[in-house]
Amino acid sequence: MSEISENTDKVRIKKPKWLRVKLPTGENYKKVRATVDKHNLHTICESGSCPNMGECWGEGTATFMILGNICTRSCGFCAVKTGRPDAVDEFEPGKIAHSVKTMGVKHAVITSVDRDDLKDGGSLIWAQTVKAVRHQSPGTTMETLIPDFAGKWENLQNIIDVAPEIVSHNLETVRRLTKEVRIQAKYDRSLEVLFRLKKGGMKTKSGLMLGIGEKHEEIIESMEDLRSVNVDVLTLGQYLQPTTKHLPVAEFVTPERFTEYKELGLKMGFRYVESGPLVRSSYHAEKHLF
Repeated sequence: MSEISENTDKVRIKKPKWLRVKLPTGENYKKVRATVDKHNLHTICESGSCPNMGECWGEGTATFMILGNICTRSCGFCAVKTGRPDAVDEFEPGKIAHSVKTMGVKHAVITSVDRDDLKDGGSLIWAQTVKAVRHQSPGTTMETLIPDFAGKWENLQNIIDVAPEIVSHNLETVRRLTKEVRIQAKYDRSLEVLFRLKKGGMKTKSGLMLGIGEKHEEIIESMEDLRSVNVDVLTLGQYLQPTTKHLPVAEFVTPERFTEYKELGLKMGFRYVESGPLVRSSYHAEKHLF
């Protein structure tokens, strides 16, 4: 396989046909839309401008985002707002749990903004949310897509203590591009998050965005790094530029290349690999239970 080329002139590239998505329709979509609006919930589906929102909401599922919709970090790829977050909503765990029950969600995916402004990094609200969902919907399984808690491991332990069925933390990009793509994050710190989660008995998951300017051998290196800390599930998807203020797309990776990476990942030992242009962290998340 040849190296993935970089778009060094920063010119926006026209989206290829395989990235076309269907507009949101159907009764299930309307039901989820109504539930989100009624309870004033934040979803990464909307805040992150996910291209699969129509499909997922149409199937009656959504990824809930807790701790507000303003992030303390300013990643170059992310559409979530950056700034000073609002005060923590102490009733949020109950609201999320009620919505999960109302929607009849079988497998709930929960994520959050980074809250570096909080001493606990938001981990206590995280733990309370998992407990609240279990209390109201004991048959519902959960995936928690967590931040790195700035390397404060006592906060990460709060997640391990409530033991979600899957805990996800995204590496997002290769080592060389981390400072540009995830400005306040650290590549090795993310690997340590995943290592500590696995050591704590968690099933772990991580993801990479492709098409930001990384090279083929760097993708392989990152996949090997994730396997070195025994990550179970890998997701690979195409980076899409949310606005002109965000990092540009260097290349649209073909579906065939994504298939090749999936095959490589399975050979490396990942239990499950979700790889495709429209794949996002929570895409088909229910399939990642094992």
